[in-house]
Amino acid sequence: MKSQFALAALVTAAGFVSAQAASDDAWKEFARVVEQKCLAAANGMIEAPKAVVDPFGSEKFGLAIVTGKAKGARVQISHICVMDKQTKAVELGGELGPDMLKLTLPK
Repeated sequence: MKSQFALAALVTAAGFVSAQAASDDAWKEFARVVEQKCLAAANGMIEAPKAVVDPFGSEKFGLAIVTGKAKGARVQISHICVMDKQTKAVELGGELGPDMLKLTLPK
């Protein structure tokens, strides 16, 4: 009886580890898609944009902050980027200048 319980516990744990790994991969892919779409959306406004992505977003949206040098200017700007998780449609918020938001990107 103990060995059956141990076997059942082992099978359950193995399934959890497998599901957890798939979930981690899915979240990494989600963050990659949010980053790609947000960078593309900011392409006309920011030279060499960079994105900081919330790895999980909200219940309905992928979230990121896109930042970089404003096209044709010397000032750093940022935009909040929102991606609908179902439709994958992306929208950028208004321009946030350095007086409104200071952002340090990891290297």
